[in-house]
Amino acid sequence: MAAIRHSLQRDVFEPNEEHLIGVLYVTKPGKKKKTSFLCATLNKEKPVYATIHQVKKTDKDVFKKKHSWPLRELKTVDGRDGNKDTAELDLTLDRVYKWVANSTPDKNAFIQILWKLCNHYLPKQKPTFINVPADLIVEQVSQTESGDTTSPGTLALDAVESGLDAEGDYRALSAREQQDLERLMEQCDSAVSNAEAFADQLSRDLSVLDGANIHSMMASEAQVQALMQMIDKALDEASKIEERLDSYDEILQHVKDSIEKMADKNTAIEQTNANNLKLQQELDNLINLLDLPHQMQVILSEADLNKTGSLGEVLDAARALQVVLCAPISPHLAQMQAVQDQKKKFEKLRGRFSQILSRHLNNLFIHLGNDPGETLSLHAEKITLPRHTNIHAELKPYTELMHWVRALDERAYDHLNRTYSSSISKLYERDIKMFFEQARQRISGARRLKGSGSTQDLAGMSGMAGKLTSQLKQQAQTLGTRSSGALLGVDREQWGSELDISERQKFDEIFERVLSELQPVCLTEQEFCISFFNLNAGAQEKSITSAASTPGSNGSDEMTLTQGEKRGKQVNREVRSMMGALFTTLEQELNSFINTYDRADSYCCLYIYVRLSEHVLTAEDTGSFLSTTFGSCLVQAKRNFDRFMNSQLQSIQECRVTKKKCGIIPFVTNFEEFAQTAENVFKKSERRGDLDKWYIRLVMAKFDHIPRVAAEHLRTPPEVIKMENYHKLHQLMCQLKLAGMEPQRKEAKQRYQEALNAYVTQYFGRPLEKLNQFFDGVAAKVASGVKESEVGYQLAFSKQELRKVIKEYPGKEVQKGIDQLYKKVEKHLSEEGNLLQVVWYAMQQEFVRQYKHIEDLIHRCYPGAMVSLEFSFEDILKYFSDFAQSH
Repeated sequence: MAAIRHSLQRDVFEPNEEHLIGVLYVTKPGKKKKTSFLCATLNKEKPVYATIHQVKKTDKDVFKKKHSWPLRELKTVDGRDGNKDTAELDLTLDRVYKWVANSTPDKNAFIQILWKLCNHYLPKQKPTFINVPADLIVEQVSQTESGDTTSPGTLALDAVESGLDAEGDYRALSAREQQDLERLMEQCDSAVSNAEAFADQLSRDLSVLDGANIHSMMASEAQVQALMQMIDKALDEASKIEERLDSYDEILQHVKDSIEKMADKNTAIEQTNANNLKLQQELDNLINLLDLPHQMQVILSEADLNKTGSLGEVLDAARALQVVLCAPISPHLAQMQAVQDQKKKFEKLRGRFSQILSRHLNNLFIHLGNDPGETLSLHAEKITLPRHTNIHAELKPYTELMHWVRALDERAYDHLNRTYSSSISKLYERDIKMFFEQARQRISGARRLKGSGSTQDLAGMSGMAGKLTSQLKQQAQTLGTRSSGALLGVDREQWGSELDISERQKFDEIFERVLSELQPVCLTEQEFCISFFNLNAGAQEKSITSAASTPGSNGSDEMTLTQGEKRGKQVNREVRSMMGALFTTLEQELNSFINTYDRADSYCCLYIYVRLSEHVLTAEDTGSFLSTTFGSCLVQAKRNFDRFMNSQLQSIQECRVTKKKCGIIPFVTNFEEFAQTAENVFKKSERRGDLDKWYIRLVMAKFDHIPRVAAEHLRTPPEVIKMENYHKLHQLMCQLKLAGMEPQRKEAKQRYQEALNAYVTQYFGRPLEKLNQFFDGVAAKVASGVKESEVGYQLAFSKQELRKVIKEYPGKEVQKGIDQLYKKVEKHLSEEGNLLQVVWYAMQQEFVRQYKHIEDLIHRCYPGAMVSLEFSFEDILKYFSDFAQSH
């Protein structure tokens, strides 16, 4: 254990200027392989403090600290059993640590060291020692309880030092001790070679020194006695001086008492003056806060807002009254009767002025709501929506007074808010209805209303516009009922009478104009309402105002902060609520307008979806009323767009071809116009990704249903239907250059090539059938092991048999077979597919391949036989070329 102590001291604690006091070898219960050391240390610098460390040996056989706890964190030392020997030990530090020591004596020794350290360094915060044998701590307890003159700290320190001696502690030499030892060893030649001789010499030198010390002490006895006498005389003189100083202290004590009494009186006078000054300042401040000039009180109580030039002085008086009512008065001062009386007086004045102001603003709102203002003309060159800036300009001077009402009279503010919304909403309801009717007229090309310009009677115009709206809606419903829609899977002959391209572009322009006109009107009104009705004022201001206006109330800071956190949501909700009350029919009219043309033309949903998306995505204030309205309409537009695309997908799935010759399937033919229209609409749109996803779904549906249509059609070979339609689809995708469709384009080309090869293989067959059968047998003999040069000696494959087969295929017969094949191909293929030359060339290549195969076998298996086919390679090319040119 001593070697481990030295290693720990040298490697772990010496670099950190710590001194190792005690070591205990421990393991965790049940984990004997995970060993560690509990070490108790003292630092070498002042102030001295003790620390407990857990040290573990790493895989590289190096000691390393794992945990360190100051001794003051030690709360409990539990020996687990004080009556019998056990090696278990529990220490309560930041938590309870359970260990098992190497042996019981080692554990007891470590506990005794902890006890001594705690006595010396934690005399008042000593931890609890439980289940510990009494003989380990009884000595220290008895010394502490006895009335020994030695201090407990000294006893504990001695105990620690004795414990260190008992453990055989190792202490390194200091630098000075090392230098002295080296100097001593240099004086003795045998210090290194003969240690015993060096030790004997040191003993002799020590005896000589002791004798010299004794002689020196005996010689200085007389001088010591003289020195003692001088010290006694000095003590006598010091006693005399001390007595004289005591007498001076008694005299000065009386003077000190008198001075302290005078200082206390001066302090009390200064404190009284300071308190009186503060009281005067507080009263002056309170009077200033609760003072309202009499002239302003008269102005507020007898306010006449209809009088020209009176608004400025009323505003000044209202501001002064608000300052008084919202004055920051201490809750203790607010309990004064004079303060409460003054508050009540101003509350009555506030109520009277609020009543006058509310009546005036209420009448003004009603008057402005009945004012016809600008009127819409259905025969105007450009559709516009009135801004009503004249109303805003007339109400703007009263903005600060409306803020005053919001701050001081919530009931009156709510009433004015409702009055303004109900009055002005009538104007917007009329304007919005006429605005959408004008837009419908422009799109439909209906007869313009005749009138007398701006002086036309409003009621008559509304009646005529109502009739026009009914006619337009009826027309759109008729179109929607009659039309099956421009569906991909339906022949164009069966399409209903939808809008043409120019009409769709006209609808797009008018719809963009509608959205662009709505935006400035709604935003202008919203900004005015926020400014005029002070909608940016949060609930925090309301709580402060109500607390200040109630006598004796004590506002809660916690309540104020909680309401302040909800300010943003309340403001947005308040703004949207007021805008909804002003524009009650906006969302309904916009949805009706959208649905009307969505039913009239199926492609209108594309324009609507893109335009609404642009306005929603580019909106600066996403929480505004208009953004919310557009967002709601955008959700419906997205549903209409998805429904339109689903109908296209369903038309592909339900497509049936009843023509004698199938040709190009409708959903392939119609895809060109569909894609061109969609590309024009979604060009540079943020919603382009939605269209690309639908492109993929539609093309994949075509891949799935072209084979179905080919299998269901009984008059045209399935390979021809697949070949022509895949080819046409590939052409369209290359022509349109649709982004993100490269995999589908490659797949269409691959499917087309597979269908072409299948058609050539199935319908071309083997025109030279007997020749092919003969040489199939030749190839089989070669494959079975017969040499190519010996095949001619086989009876069934002799040269004579070969000549017989060749004679059956003269050039005219081959030409006749090619003519019949061309007529069959021409009958199968459609003109719109335009693949006759391509298929004919593929069949030519197949015939050439079979010809070359037969020629190759003749040269290999019948060398020198002078046998060849009666038609040449050039003849084959001429036959195919002549038929292609003649047709």
